[in-house]
Amino acid sequence: MPNLEDLIAIAYKAELVLCRRMQKKQGVPELQALQHILQQAAGDASLAGLTGLTGLTGLIHARQQLRLDTAQKLHARRQASAQLRAQKKLSALPDPSAWLAWFDGSAHPNPGKMGIGGVLKGPDGQTLRISQPAGQGNSSEGEYLALIAVLREAVRLQPEKLVVYGDSQVVINDVLDTGTAGARGLQHYAAQARHLLAQLEQVTLTWIPRHRNAEADALSQQAIRMGS
Repeated sequence: MPNLEDLIAIAYKAELVLCRRMQKKQGVPELQALQHILQQAAGDASLAGLTGLTGLTGLIHARQQLRLDTAQKLHARRQASAQLRAQKKLSALPDPSAWLAWFDGSAHPNPGKMGIGGVLKGPDGQTLRISQPAGQGNSSEGEYLALIAVLREAVRLQPEKLVVYGDSQVVINDVLDTGTAGARGLQHYAAQARHLLAQLEQVTLTWIPRHRNAEADALSQQAIRMGS
């Protein structure tokens, strides 16, 4: 005979509610009330038929198997989801043979004194940093000038593959000509950037959030201080 804990483990919420009501109305022990409720449920031949057993024993066995099957399916889904996330993360990583570059431009105030910052890193540990005052202008001009400076260095180095990161969605979309509204009045900068991109064998321009562009940002801020 199953004990109370076994029955509670396989009972549905609605059955436990009925059990409490029966206890309260008839004053019977919880085990007896739950046995009665589940014996009624065991009359469902479809459940008993899952195991070939009948009555309460068949119901218990069927629900235990159902819980096991559900747990296994959930585990399989979680594993598949984890594998998919890992694959996406791996596919997002740049080619280890590629050069990586970051650019950022700042203006203080905006408009005001501009500074540009950039970093280029090669697959063998080579690192080139750019930190230059860039005259007077606004932050969009600064972003463009920083990108152009990075691309000029890349054209000089001629890497086989290059991935360029920046946190200016407007500038990146403008240069890639995605059809979104670009930085007004700065079309000549976009043309310069595209001209430089055309001189590189394989290059990708990618947006990243500002917190992932910290080194280039620090170099652009440093350049403003240098120009003061």
